Amino acid sequence: MRLTKRLVLMARGHWGLLGIAVAGVIGAALLNLITPEIVRRLTASLLEPGGIDERSLGVLCVILAAAYLLRAVCRFIGLSISHVAAWRFVGKLTLTVYDKLQSLSMRYFQDKQTGQLMSRMINDTRQAEILIAHALPDLISNAMIIIGVAVMLFIINPALAALTMIPVPFVVWAGTYFSKKVAPMFRINQQVLGELNGVVQDNLSGMREIQAFGQEPREHAKLDGYRKLYEDVNIRANFANGAFHPGIELLTSMGTIIVVGIGGLFALRGGMHVPDIVGFLMYLSLFYQPLAALARLVEDVQVSYAGAVRVFEVLDEEPEITDSPTAAKLTNCRGKLAFKNVSFSYSDGEPVLRDISFTADTGEMIALVGATGVGKTTIASLITRFYDPVEGSVEVDGLDIKNLMLSGLRSNISMVLQDVFLFNSTVAENIAYGVENASQEQIEQAAKIAQAHGFITEMPDGYNTLIGERGVRLSGGQKQRIAIARAVLRDTPILILDEATSAVDNETEAEIQAAIERLAGSRTIIVIAHRLSTIMRADQILVLEDGKVVQQGTYAQLLEADGPFSKLAAKAK
Repeated sequence: MRLTKRLVLMARGHWGLLGIAVAGVIGAALLNLITPEIVRRLTASLLEPGGIDERSLGVLCVILAAAYLLRAVCRFIGLSISHVAAWRFVGKLTLTVYDKLQSLSMRYFQDKQTGQLMSRMINDTRQAEILIAHALPDLISNAMIIIGVAVMLFIINPALAALTMIPVPFVVWAGTYFSKKVAPMFRINQQVLGELNGVVQDNLSGMREIQAFGQEPREHAKLDGYRKLYEDVNIRANFANGAFHPGIELLTSMGTIIVVGIGGLFALRGGMHVPDIVGFLMYLSLFYQPLAALARLVEDVQVSYAGAVRVFEVLDEEPEITDSPTAAKLTNCRGKLAFKNVSFSYSDGEPVLRDISFTADTGEMIALVGATGVGKTTIASLITRFYDPVEGSVEVDGLDIKNLMLSGLRSNISMVLQDVFLFNSTVAENIAYGVENASQEQIEQAAKIAQAHGFITEMPDGYNTLIGERGVRLSGGQKQRIAIARAVLRDTPILILDEATSAVDNETEAEIQAAIERLAGSRTIIVIAHRLSTIMRADQILVLEDGKVVQQGTYAQLLEADGPFSKLAAKAK
């Protein structure tokens, strides 16, 4: 109930439409109560000599037809408008989950599968439609009908009405029992569906690797395992439904048998009139039908609940990196960077950086070198505040970045990562991704600086060429040069290049390096590189080992010194 209440409160922007839908549902419920009474009176009039004439009979038939027509209109309003409200809410809820995911810190995504998160955002949110468009309107309608019919039954014959209530406690007990036993099945169902989506998404993204390593049988077997698990969970849940719903129908049919037997006995002994029997049976059909429907609503609520649990697990997640209440906007950024005694670990007890300190003045090029896993990329992630240091501080223009607004900080930083991500759009749109309303001339100029203009113009549609998901139609070097062009176009005071030339040949690397050097002096550049040829003209080179800075100086200074850098240079020859 707590989660249901929370969903309904979140849908408050659609309460107007829901109100119209509920009015339609209530109207249909009231008309359901009127029509049996009209039939009962008509039957009574027909049985009495001279009780009704042809004109009155025609009037009653017209009233009955109008009631049925109006009930159909009310049902249409209730069903259609409730679905409009439900799907609008689902769309908004999906966007709310996406916005929440965008606000979460990088640490949240470390152990999450993309397919799992997609399942929560799309599959789980749509379960709210069942609650809003089906469960709530049906609950209101059926509850009104049950109460109204019960009142009419007691008015017609209290003794017989009391007998019809015998199955009610059993139906309520069965619904409660079903809810407790089957609810876990629906939650497992949603979880397994998310895992299945995660595996499919991973496999589709890694199809090249699967085929290259000949792992099709292995991946088929893995997916088949998840498929069987998903099948089993659904079969168990539906088997429970298959036993529950006929059981409810059996219980309610017992009530009908009681009425037919006892009511018939009353009629034979003169205790009830035939019109009352007719009206009682019509009301009785209205009574047990919504009672069984309420039992079926248990299933709908369980499905919605299972989805809601997974949705709210995301919505209740708190971002690790947030703006402080007193955060200031970074303006007129000069790009001066400083690390002061920074230590960091991704998990407790496993330090990645240890007491890192260095300063990059405005316009300087700082290079980070060292073996894989020594913390070079982590330093870049701390500059952009994807993570916060465990100890120490990172400063921009003398200000601790924890005291700066995230949007302002990141708007002054451009990054080119080793694992380049490109969107499934055109070359021009990818280059201009970080800049609004960039002109074609600006895009081409950035591409020329990144040495990408030549191969782009050779493409079938030039800058309007679609590059496929993650730039699948491009080589690694081409993707990196487009990423560099994207960073160049953004023209920020701080530029981070994380192995930006790792996937290009020596000739292209020299061209890109020349372009980077032209940018030097106009912005602060942090270069992470394995190729020492790309950092020869760096103002400072930091050599990292085991998360520590073990050497610092220019290329010439470090080459002359007997230390880790000279050994790296010797290996590179």
